[in-house]
Amino acid sequence: MATLSKLKAWISAMRLRTLPLSLSGVIVGAGLAKSNGSFDLLVFLLIILATLGLQILSNLANDYGDGVKGTDNDSRIGPDRAVQLGAISPNQMFRGIVFCAFITAVCIITLIYLACYPDHMQLALLYVFLGSAALVAAIRYTMGQNPYGYKAFGDLMVFVFFGLVSVMGSYLLFAKHIDIVALAPACVIGFLSVSVLNLNNMRDMNSDRTSNKRTVALLLGLTWSKRYHAALGFASLLSVGLFLLRFDSIWPYIIVLVVISPLIRHYYLTMLIVNSKDFDPQLKVVALSTFALALSMAFSVIYF
Repeated sequence: MATLSKLKAWISAMRLRTLPLSLSGVIVGAGLAKSNGSFDLLVFLLIILATLGLQILSNLANDYGDGVKGTDNDSRIGPDRAVQLGAISPNQMFRGIVFCAFITAVCIITLIYLACYPDHMQLALLYVFLGSAALVAAIRYTMGQNPYGYKAFGDLMVFVFFGLVSVMGSYLLFAKHIDIVALAPACVIGFLSVSVLNLNNMRDMNSDRTSNKRTVALLLGLTWSKRYHAALGFASLLSVGLFLLRFDSIWPYIIVLVVISPLIRHYYLTMLIVNSKDFDPQLKVVALSTFALALSMAFSVIYF
């Protein structure tokens, strides 16, 4: 029974509900590659493994960092965390982080080797840098003496890694060249991923304030954070519009419009929220809608 309880604690710490969002950019990049005949199934599976590893690593590091700093406390509104509850000790979580980082690094190295060796060694060097940067970014969000998540850089890093690197970086691994058509969908995923983080930060403003965790939401205040959130929504919808300009068929417009309908409603409802706890249910709306939108964009570029 104790073993089962510990297993549940680790599964909880991995935050499985965050994984679909982390895969959204990869799905779009793979769809773009499939549309021009450069898709490779083994490379795709390794990108999936590396992406999941990075997201789980980030979740574990966040649990550890916020736990030992006291940011996760009784005043926090969101789900309880493993270190906060004592279900996993800080030392155990740290060892879990090291293990996850090692497995993820192995996946990244294997991916680079299979995708780039021996004909694209310069590209391999670029991905060694990007892979290393992604590992460091996953760990340093809340861990260490000067975590960037405590200095209001989280939004920028999420846009870069969840949006630009995820979509354009995965596409580059397949096609071995950059295509400007990948920029608009990369921005779509990037802006929506920042929206998820901003919702999280608006929900946690009170506990973050007492823990000296500076986020964009905390710096802006609730009213301007909502306006910032609306701006992120507008930017994502504008990027969707730019993405759709490539199609002559009406069907991609119809498919995408159906998928983004919950998002349009979400951004309206968010402006009306007064109680911090009401931000939490909206996290699932944006995360799952982003994943569905990624699938619809990939489907559209492949079949239309």
